[in-house]
Parts: sequence; structure tokens; C-alpha cells
Amino acid sequence: MKRFRPSIILSVLAVLCFLSLPANAENGSVAADISIRFVNRVVYYPGNSPSEPINVQISIANNGPETFRFKLAEDHAFSLDFSATDTRNRPLAHTEDWQRKRNTTRQVYFREVSLEPGETYSFVENAKEYLVVAEPGMYVLNCLFYPELKRKSDDSEPSFRSNRLTLEVKPSPGAAAARILPVSPATAEVLQPEAIPPDQVVTKIITARQRSEWNQFFLYLDLEKMLSRDPARDRRYRAESEQGRYRMIEDYRAELMNETSSDRDISTIPVEFEVERTEYAGNRGTVQVIEWFKYPSFREKKRYTYELESRDGIWRVYGFSVQNLGTE
Repeated sequence: MKRFRPSIILSVLAVLCFLSLPANAENGSVAADISIRFVNRVVYYPGNSPSEPINVQISIANNGPETFRFKLAEDHAFSLDFSATDTRNRPLAHTEDWQRKRNTTRQVYFREVSLEPGETYSFVENAKEYLVVAEPGMYVLNCLFYPELKRKSDDSEPSFRSNRLTLEVKPSPGAAAARILPVSPATAEVLQPEAIPPDQVVTKIITARQRSEWNQFFLYLDLEKMLSRDPARDRRYRAESEQGRYRMIEDYRAELMNETSSDRDISTIPVEFEVERTEYAGNRGTVQVIEWFKYPSFREKKRYTYELESRDGIWRVYGFSVQNLGTE
């Protein structure tokens, strides 16, 4: 029986270990890595609205001396996975859609990608398509990339882990304000805003004020954002609990009705108005309106510039400014 010397056995084991290394290891050094960053970082909110994604750019870079090849699925859910934990180290659950994909046995279509040394391949994914972000809070987000695809439910497949990002999810705008439901006095039904252009929104607001229809007046006002324009009040609002924020919005609403707020100009009733100019692009817009106010011996003329923002197709006023144009 032929005996193998210990040095030969060790050499064979070393080769086998090298061959079993995942694709991102080469001669003990990382040949490629994955990094993530937020795309045009904005304020993030909970929920699964398509208009409020958490877009993350994934970059796969070849930092080694040799060509790096990997498979990229047409449905990126078979090449990627996001994970996030809160401040108590509790993980966010995956979406039902993600779980359904991973539990199916359907064929996964993919293409081969080759990166030469120094090259980077990047694309953008919405993390909300992977994770259920249901509550506001602070989270640590990272991403796993599977160069040979992710087919199994365990962690046996080779993967790259990205850097970590701090994800801050704010309470949904109007979450507290939504508890103040506008109701029609005639039918007792909850009023619903319409998907109308900015100039019509402003016209509805002014007309409602002329008729003293307060619920219609507040229907297209973003009270939370208007309240938060004052830096001191905004800091206090952010520090409040949800119940405290609700009380602040109620107080602000009462101040507007009693014309005791610093924003009372928006509550002043014009005898006449004329939309002068409307501009909007994307989800932001402005509407300029000439308004006349009657006094016993004269009329005052002012130019109001209303600032509006669109969310889910609904335009709301979140700010305004006033320019005095003299008397008539």
C-alpha cells in the first residue's frame, strides 16, 4: 500500500479549500464587492405606496486582477436580498411578494455579466419591494448579492454583503392630521379631496373661505407642513408623541379659524380674487392670485403666492407668501 507524505496531503487539501471558496475570494483577497447608497436621498415614509419608494443604488465592482463573472436574474429578487434591523436589533419582515417568489419553483431567467478589473456595474432597486417598512423609526439597512443566484431558503449559496446604511423613516405626513376628518354638514359624509390641478385647488380654498365652509377650506391644506414652517414650532412638533402632534394640529387649526395664527392671512376673506399665474412641474407647484379686501373707505389689493405639493395625485397647499399691492 502506497503512503502519501503529509506535505502532499496538506497541499491537496489547500487546493480543495481554494476551489470551494465563493466567487468573491481570490488568493485570500476580495476580487469584487458590493456597495449601496440612497438615490437622491429624500425623506422616507412607511407604507408601500409606489410614490414613496426607498430607492437604493447597488454597485458591483471588480477590485481584483482577473475578470469577474456573475449571473444577474431578470427578476432581481433572485440575485439580491435586503435586510434591515431597528434600534432593538429586530429584523424587518420580507414582503409577501418577495416570499412568494422565493417559494416558487418556476424557471429563473438570467444573463451572464462580466466585469473587467476596475469596472463597476450599477442598478437601482426599491427596498420596499423586499421589506415591509410599516412603522417610522431608525433602521440599519444592508444588501446581499448572490453571484450564482439565490434559489434556496438557507444561506448555503455564496454571497457578497454590502456596506450598511442608516435608514430614517419619518411618520407619514398628515398621520396626526388625518384624525381631523372633514365632514360635509349637509350629508355628514367624510369629504374626499379630488385629483384636480393646483389652480382649481386654490380656487376651492378661497371660495370655501368666502362661504365660511371650514371643512372644505381645510380639505386642501397640509396643516402639518404649514405648521412646521416655523423652525421653533417644527422642533417642538418633531419631539412630540403622535397624540401631542394631533393636539398641536388641532390648536393650529383653531388659530387659523380665529385668525390668531401668524398665518392668519390665509384665513382672511377676500371680496374678489383672480388667478394670475400657475406653474408646476413634477410634484411641486405655485399659484399666484390677486385678491382684493374691502374696508369701509377703500379696497386693498394683495398678491398671494400659494405653494403646493402633490401626493398620490392630490395637490395641497403647504405654504404661502403675501405681497401688498396698494389700495384702490
